[in-house]
Amino acid sequence: MPFKVAFIGAGSIGFTRMLLRDLLSVPAFSTIEVAFTDINQENLNMVTQLCQRDINENGLPIQIHATLDRREALTGARYIFNVVRVGGLEAFEQDIDIPLRYGIDQCVGDTLSAGGIMYGQRGINEMLAICEDIRDVAEQDCLLLNYANPMAMLTWACNHYGGVNTVGLCHGVQGGHRQIADVFGLQPEEVDIVCAGINHQTWYIQIKHDGEDLTGKLLEAFENHPEYSKTEKVRIDMLKRFGYYSTESNGHLSEYVPWYRKRQEEIGDWIDLGTWINGETGGYLRVCKEGRNWFKEDFPNWMNEPAFVFAESERGQEHGSYIVEALETGRIYRGHFNVVNQNVISNLPSDCIIEAPGYVDRNGINMPVIGDLPIGCASVCNVSINVQRLAVEAAVAGDDQLLRQAFMMDPLTGAVCTPPEIWQLVDDMLIAQEKWLPQYKTSIAEAKQRQQTQQRLATKDTSGAARLKTKTVVEMKENRAEAMKNASQADKAIKRPAAEQSIHSANE
Repeated sequence: MPFKVAFIGAGSIGFTRMLLRDLLSVPAFSTIEVAFTDINQENLNMVTQLCQRDINENGLPIQIHATLDRREALTGARYIFNVVRVGGLEAFEQDIDIPLRYGIDQCVGDTLSAGGIMYGQRGINEMLAICEDIRDVAEQDCLLLNYANPMAMLTWACNHYGGVNTVGLCHGVQGGHRQIADVFGLQPEEVDIVCAGINHQTWYIQIKHDGEDLTGKLLEAFENHPEYSKTEKVRIDMLKRFGYYSTESNGHLSEYVPWYRKRQEEIGDWIDLGTWINGETGGYLRVCKEGRNWFKEDFPNWMNEPAFVFAESERGQEHGSYIVEALETGRIYRGHFNVVNQNVISNLPSDCIIEAPGYVDRNGINMPVIGDLPIGCASVCNVSINVQRLAVEAAVAGDDQLLRQAFMMDPLTGAVCTPPEIWQLVDDMLIAQEKWLPQYKTSIAEAKQRQQTQQRLATKDTSGAARLKTKTVVEMKENRAEAMKNASQADKAIKRPAAEQSIHSANE
């Protein structure tokens, strides 16, 4: 079954190696063509060596073609996996630290809030360039499988402005599904769900076991759970007030709405520090930095570890390989996909990007009609969609006025900052990230002039409500297994233990 698969941003060890394993666990794909591309030669070399070792150990004849030339990698590709982080960890750190000076305390900052909006500005500009290359050199009607955040914004831009059929893929639905099964003492395969909304704000609107609807019993089950009652306080509060459980983790969800992180002294009431995803300030940035540093330090040892086994029993839960398998072989797959709405969810805008159940076979990706979301859930989603729309239009046009409006409409940013503070914050962000934002050249020049000539509003020197120290390589060596797991996993929050450290001790 000869076809070509290309990975953009292949230097991302967590995603690339696991996605490739999943893909090559399909026996019919044992002779496909694989291309890797990245802008970082060192990362690309390391990941390619590791993945090629896996291929060789599994006895497959595939030779990865790794190149810094993106167009070369994309030439003739039928499927393209996008796992890029535009600006890398340098820009990611700015996404967290600069808004923090204005009181915007983010756990992740990659989907909404100030960090997510700026991540979108960098990403959309690059994704449109990637789409141009895809249109020029990839196989006609190829499919772009986007794993990069901000998921909805990038997928929106690629479909509406990039001219490339793009599906966004995330593992959030699977994570919440596991939790729901757990609180009822069941396995995920025993619990049937319908989950719909927008990425990172998708709602489990129907939960059944053996035909019995468990949706109304979910709040009590979570409140009585010994772990989740402590680690998922935001999600449980949203469940209590809106009637449905949200896919995204406690830390993620807390920064998408205006209620839980707007006052520094109260953030500790809603989060814990058992693991970063429970709400730690800049938590995802920390684990990403630790993972990057560990992979570079420990890479020689990785080559001596057992190779990945390409087998159905070892296959992960990421949707990408199953979509490709269904399209190529006809084996039906059901998952949750980020696609243009087109009235699948009738009370969300038709042109926005929704996340909803879909079925894939040789005929393509088919999305059954959901109808209306519960009105409260739809209202939460629509607030975020308004931010996404403004951010996408701003990034495409390089319009800093629309960008500032996106910041103002963002729930957490608007809860914390005044309009003058938002204007100054956007100036600071544009200036700091100039090298990734060529579409804002004129706006950045004007922002620099204001920064030099106008009196500045006061900002804060703070590490946030609950920030932990990034571990050194020496410290990580004390628990090599944990460090390796963090560096290698795509889903860095698959296990979410109860708090091991109090909020207050984090800042002592």
